[in-house]
Amino acid sequence: MSAPYIVRGLQVRDHSFQVPLDHSRPGGPSITLFAREFSDPALDGAGELPWLLFLQGGPGGKGNRPTGLNGWVKEATKNFRVLMLDQRGTGLSTPANRQSLPLAGDVAAQADYLQHFRATDIVADAELIRKALGSGPWSIFGQSYGGFCALTYLSFAPEGVKEALITGGLGPLTGPADQVYHATFKRLRARNDEYFAKYPADRELFTRIMAHTADVAEHLPTGERLTRERLQMLGSYLGGNTRFDALHFLFEDAFVDTPDGARLSDSFLAGVSAYVGRATNPLYALMHESIYVQGEASDWAAARVLAENPDFFPDAAVPLLTGEAVYPWYFEQDPALVPLRELADVVAARTEGWGPLYDVEQLGRNTVPVAAAVYTDDIFVDRGISLATAGAVKNLQVWESADFHHDGIADDGEGIFAQLLRMVRG
Repeated sequence: MSAPYIVRGLQVRDHSFQVPLDHSRPGGPSITLFAREFSDPALDGAGELPWLLFLQGGPGGKGNRPTGLNGWVKEATKNFRVLMLDQRGTGLSTPANRQSLPLAGDVAAQADYLQHFRATDIVADAELIRKALGSGPWSIFGQSYGGFCALTYLSFAPEGVKEALITGGLGPLTGPADQVYHATFKRLRARNDEYFAKYPADRELFTRIMAHTADVAEHLPTGERLTRERLQMLGSYLGGNTRFDALHFLFEDAFVDTPDGARLSDSFLAGVSAYVGRATNPLYALMHESIYVQGEASDWAAARVLAENPDFFPDAAVPLLTGEAVYPWYFEQDPALVPLRELADVVAARTEGWGPLYDVEQLGRNTVPVAAAVYTDDIFVDRGISLATAGAVKNLQVWESADFHHDGIADDGEGIFAQLLRMVRG
């Protein structure tokens, strides 16, 4: 543990832990986990505040970096010391990317290595950390994929949890992965309609950008040609309150006049590159569909469901924006992912090692208080799937809201956190 330091009113301590790569082999190879502790310096030492573990979205997303005592962290630190975990393979934990994965061996060995980067492993890591910190059952807060991990925690180590808060993170308890994309394509279609109704000029502009990109070689700052498929990835902006309008401001300076005619501007290309590249979170692409599969192959589920929705094809007459999904072409077009293409195919075809992520019977008799925010129009975690999952977890209360989208805690983190904490505490 490092000495504490202050970031704009937030007290921070850095922690490092050694954990087994494979928790079934505690004497085998180990990896490093990094975590940051956040607290309000005005309350430091006041009655030894209990721990709150934050489980970040993803998969493959590192813990949030502090910008000060604000947002949901400001609310949480009134009652807790917050532990912000860099989940295995991310951030300052032992990395898993195109540079480090070859250390595991050939492609088959790398796939074996990645089978230990699932929610069950994250939960086992958390339990070792909790005990190392000398904590009794702690509170957990899961956003998006972090909510999936929270249900895994309640399935296999409920004795380690005092209470659980979940935002936008009640995924399906059983397979197949296809059900997720069947549901979210419908919501994404409606969200496209909402966006282009608010910004009708962007309808023509986006169609123009797509046609231009098909005919003219425009290159991103990372060197590769910009494709229509990657332009459609900007649809992830539609998944948020805080991001929805930001897409309009990205589009507004798309073109610039040049001696060669209208071209995409450097500022637009830089904005697209920052949003669609996976250099900072390659595990998101490699492991995305594995978060849904249990004893089965994902077999590129999103791509198979996309084939049934031709209005989302890049050559559609009226092109649409796509959302949170991973397709094989990611590994052909993103320089950070190209070296991982063979591995991605092996992972997608794999059935071995994808064990149970949940114990449905245990969740049905759960005694840990749980409060979950379900966002009515969430395009990433479907409302219908979320409510079905909520109904299968005993002692879980739902707070449904149409005021927020998937990034609700970025919009009103203080209010949402306080609401859920009140619910679990009666």
